[in-house]
Amino acid sequence: MKKKLAIMLAVVMSAAMLFTACGQKEDNTFKVGMEAGYAPFNWTQSDDSNGAVKIEGSNEYAGGYDVEIAKKIAAGLGKELVIVKTEWDGLVPAVTSGSIDAIVAGMSPTADRKKTIDFTDIYYKSDLVMVVRKGGGFENATSIQDFSGAKITAQLNTFHYSVIDQINGVQKQTAMDNFPAMRVALESGVIDGYVSERPEGVSAAAANPNFAMVEFTDKFVTSEEDTAIAVGLNKGSELTAKINQILAGISEEDRQSIMDTAIKNQPAAE
Repeated sequence: MKKKLAIMLAVVMSAAMLFTACGQKEDNTFKVGMEAGYAPFNWTQSDDSNGAVKIEGSNEYAGGYDVEIAKKIAAGLGKELVIVKTEWDGLVPAVTSGSIDAIVAGMSPTADRKKTIDFTDIYYKSDLVMVVRKGGGFENATSIQDFSGAKITAQLNTFHYSVIDQINGVQKQTAMDNFPAMRVALESGVIDGYVSERPEGVSAAAANPNFAMVEFTDKFVTSEEDTAIAVGLNKGSELTAKINQILAGISEEDRQSIMDTAIKNQPAAE
């Protein structure tokens, strides 16, 4: 009987140790959600060149500014970075449900989003621009009002789409799901332009010789929270303070260098 009890105890202890080990492995991952379709912040590519990270559950890799920032955060937390490719509208539900630990996807910490999730300190800030066809009638625009009568759109469920209303007489088009779709619509002439942030505008013009980025002297009226970008986390997450500490250690010079490199490395197809 004693021998049987000893064997049973050994089995239970082995199972407990296995369970603990599995739990430790799970705890050692930092799952980050992003679209992987918003160059130069994040994109999808076929290999691990330029430091790209494998996307969970696929043979593809994610690269870009957000990926590099996520790598620094994961390293600072002492965790293994896992990229979870997620549609834009699914990012907030994914972090609130615990499917991912954080959103690092060029997301602005707007007042509306703050009702549902928490945000870290800002890790990038940029101005709004318009992406248009090169050689077209809008390439030399200097004011947002120069787009009166133009067919303009932006990404669904972003503040980019709401600012279009500031253009008098604009033909506001249906919002689109992602930036690759907007680039296709622009090249085909379905739209005259789309609202974006400067890094994406630079990226679009660099990737496609038929595109041009328009910057304004008479700009869109925005708040700082709209044009800023931060990491999204579940309400009350213990990671917020830790990530803020890590972000504070990344200088502005380093952030700009990372962005310049991301623009240079983006796939031509983006």
